[in-house]
Amino acid sequence: MRWRRARWIAAVVFAGLLAPVAVGAAGIAGAREEVYTPRGPAAPSAPVEEVAAPTHDPGKPTVVILLGPEGANAADVLAPYEVLATTGAFNLYTVAPERQPVPLTGNLDLIPDLSLAQLDQRLPAGPDVIVVPQLTEVLSGVPPSLAPVIAWLQRQRAQGDSLLVGVCVGAEVLAEAGLLDGRPATSHWLGLIGLRRNYPQEDWRDGVSYIDDGDLITTAGVLSGVHGALRVIERLVGPAAAAQAAQAVHWPAYHPGGAVPIRRFRPAPPDLVGLLSAGYRWDRPTMGVLLADGVGETELASAFRPYTELSYLARTVAVTTDGQPVRSRHGLIFAPRADLASAAPGLDRLVVPGADAARRAAADGLSLPERLSPVYLHRQPGFAFDGALADIARTRDVATARWVAKTLQYPTTYPQLSGPAWPWILTLRPILIAAAIAAVLGVRFLLGRRRRGAFPGGDRAAPPAQPADSSSNVEPSFQLTRRKS
Repeated sequence: MRWRRARWIAAVVFAGLLAPVAVGAAGIAGAREEVYTPRGPAAPSAPVEEVAAPTHDPGKPTVVILLGPEGANAADVLAPYEVLATTGAFNLYTVAPERQPVPLTGNLDLIPDLSLAQLDQRLPAGPDVIVVPQLTEVLSGVPPSLAPVIAWLQRQRAQGDSLLVGVCVGAEVLAEAGLLDGRPATSHWLGLIGLRRNYPQEDWRDGVSYIDDGDLITTAGVLSGVHGALRVIERLVGPAAAAQAAQAVHWPAYHPGGAVPIRRFRPAPPDLVGLLSAGYRWDRPTMGVLLADGVGETELASAFRPYTELSYLARTVAVTTDGQPVRSRHGLIFAPRADLASAAPGLDRLVVPGADAARRAAADGLSLPERLSPVYLHRQPGFAFDGALADIARTRDVATARWVAKTLQYPTTYPQLSGPAWPWILTLRPILIAAAIAAVLGVRFLLGRRRRGAFPGGDRAAPPAQPADSSSNVEPSFQLTRRKS
């Protein structure tokens, strides 16, 4: 009986631990699927054929930023794009296998400037620089849908001498294409765990903002793509132009002349907040992001990436006041998923990116429910992601904001954050799940023992003694006795 009791206790403990893990895993899977979703039929039409490709200046070097057919990391794409665009020194194109809207992180749909075939027609000898961002969010390995991108990269390397720039986990695409070839490379601190396992032949390094190895530059995580873009400007235009570009986007960590050591991030106990947010934030709000003409590309990225991938704080929906596409500060075309009026009933909050939009109070005066009082992320000057981190700390908690900064590999000068210290209510959710499962199993165990008539000690009760009764049917016992003579 003691062994039976011990087995039940072990089962209760195991189930209590397994249940929150299973619920969290299901939550993470669901949250990840929301980061890149196809553009649905209910979205406003995106008139791709009406969007003219940028003109080409043969006197300028050409930089292309690759997009995957299923999406690309918003910060990996837009931050380097804006840094490069501020110089005016490049032909700068976004390209994808097909010229159709591509979802960036959080479902911000970007219309590519060119398809790969159109780029090949325009530049038969290939571009001068190819920037490869993280293409979709993958756990490990490169999905088959990227085969056209990988084949195109291999052809470019075989026929030309383009400078390859791998941003963040974009290094995985280069490794899959066989273009790293054992050379020194770096990537996102978290991505390096899988990269070292899947591509052990490469010389993976960390603790540095980027690695410049001649015709190959790879950068650390996410915002380190700014470092890589500035290095491209240094090499092709000059250090003065790079310094001006860094100043234009308010980048606080420019170090001219070469890479600098950065903090070697490792998984740590405070990172648990990321798993909690991904697995148990069932009340994740739907956040509308109001797009407006002239918004900065990095400002746009800061309204999507911090709230979605690896934090899963919100379901973001790109909207415009009229459902029409908008043109960013340096000419990119973004197609919304809805117009604001039709989307408003399903939104929990509304954020408005862009310092210019904040100055114009672009969303003030719109007929909106009170809960959608616009939040302007960029009222204060500074690097665009500062406003998003401050908003997360204020509306969620500081621990989550610091986790987001860590996933971005934000420069060490990230802003002061104020808000609740830790998401205690969120932390209680897996604990309550474990406690509920343990309680249910414990009650079942006790009821089962009661049905068996078990005492707390585990022994069955002895049946009551039969009273003596002459009328009973019990056979009498006989004894042989000696008769007296």
